[in-house]
Amino acid sequence: MDVKKSALFSVALLSLFDSQAAAQEPARPNVLLIYADDLGYGDVECYGAQGVRTPNIDTLRARGVRFANAYATASTSTPSRYSLLTGVYAWRRDGTDVAAGNAAMIIKPEIPTVADVFKSAGYRTAAFGKWHLGLGAVTGEQDWNGRISPSPLDLGFDEHYIMAATADRVPCVFIENGLVSGYDATAPIEVSYKANFEGEPTGKDNPDLLYNLKSSHGHNMSIVNGIGRIGYMKGGGSALWKDENIADSITTRAVDFIRSNADEPFFIYFAANDVHVPRFPHERFRGASSMGLRGDAIAQFDWSVGQLIAALRECGILENTLIILTSDNGPVTDDGYADAADELLGAHKPAGTLRGGKYSAFEGGARVPFIVSWPAAVPCGGECNSLVSQVDFLPTMAALVGVDAPADSLIDGRNNLATWLGDENSSREYVITQASNHTLSLRTKTWKYIEPKGGPAMVPWGPRIETGYSLEPQLYDMRVGEEKNVADSLPAVVDYMKQLLQAEKDRIFE
Repeated sequence: MDVKKSALFSVALLSLFDSQAAAQEPARPNVLLIYADDLGYGDVECYGAQGVRTPNIDTLRARGVRFANAYATASTSTPSRYSLLTGVYAWRRDGTDVAAGNAAMIIKPEIPTVADVFKSAGYRTAAFGKWHLGLGAVTGEQDWNGRISPSPLDLGFDEHYIMAATADRVPCVFIENGLVSGYDATAPIEVSYKANFEGEPTGKDNPDLLYNLKSSHGHNMSIVNGIGRIGYMKGGGSALWKDENIADSITTRAVDFIRSNADEPFFIYFAANDVHVPRFPHERFRGASSMGLRGDAIAQFDWSVGQLIAALRECGILENTLIILTSDNGPVTDDGYADAADELLGAHKPAGTLRGGKYSAFEGGARVPFIVSWPAAVPCGGECNSLVSQVDFLPTMAALVGVDAPADSLIDGRNNLATWLGDENSSREYVITQASNHTLSLRTKTWKYIEPKGGPAMVPWGPRIETGYSLEPQLYDMRVGEEKNVADSLPAVVDYMKQLLQAEKDRIFE
């Protein structure tokens, strides 16, 4: 697909460097986005983790910049991924909530993505790991036994090896360039999110078959690899994944892509699943942390990061590869499986000192780790307190490679390249985040406003997480945190923040 052209950005890669040193300017960098799943603000060592080592992530931090105020656009997966790839807040678009495994593709082929931007600049592009943005043209009508279209191939990616949704949802097979990877013709695949298939066991009716992980709430429909899932599935045979091998599978594919494309610029969207339920890391990571399966899954994720770094170094391209490591939303411990994540936390705080977690309007829902490493252009060991939003990824990458940003991406995304490369003097004026029930929050450097919407005070289906929902407006002084709502004492600030958010909501686009 041709990228729509409009709205020329004034900052391109060459403007970052002194013209007197033009002969020493780095070539256009390779770009590796490492997108973790449910990795909280406090879940890695350089953000204060306890009970788990993350030496490879810490290496990235030592070779780059650590951001203290970076945000996913939502506290759940699908909307964050939609915004990251398109530059548009998901709350502006219908059908962008957490997707079922048989959802139609949420990003339509005519919508420009960051992969389109890189392709227009001559990059090779690939997606590996969790997708969770739907596949095919019609929900529930994908042909899992043939070619599935549209797919990421229609969104600017030259190749992909992805999970249709996420590990706790069927179908439990990888999709490789539009086809089920390793398809087993003796076990044709059927998928339903309405009713089970006759004779197929479920976690609810056959708990004795859950030999790898028991369910704590929900996740008790079809059983794959001794683990209950969301949704119903039959077939798959030898194509079914084993959860303990997922990290190896996607990492191997990404490393192979690096090696095959080391002589030309490339963009990799590496979307790890490790920390998302069901957490079932490979045996070699068992006991790597003091926190059981969730901590061990963090260690496994860190291993994948190390493998990618090693491949870049082996190919001689590490110095000129821009690596961004972040997460799609905040953390959750008990999210449907009895893996003792709550009981084994010890001194570890997945969201660090932040309030709330996944699903929440509080800071723990969408404030995430964010590390940028590019030794050719980014100061090593830097710290940056500027506001950063993942909605800016597309136009920021367009500026990086010196091409026009598509008009659609400018609905919400902004070129924030200087900030992403560690300039403390540049920052977004504010960021907007979306909670699970679509409550919106607006954060400036000083204030956090949560719009009144109402809803339960705690996530109602199992996780012990404060939602931040209220019928009253909330205002927090972010110099001290979210402990005290000061809305009643500062009505002028509340009014200002309310108007700022309303102005964003009222903007109308073709």
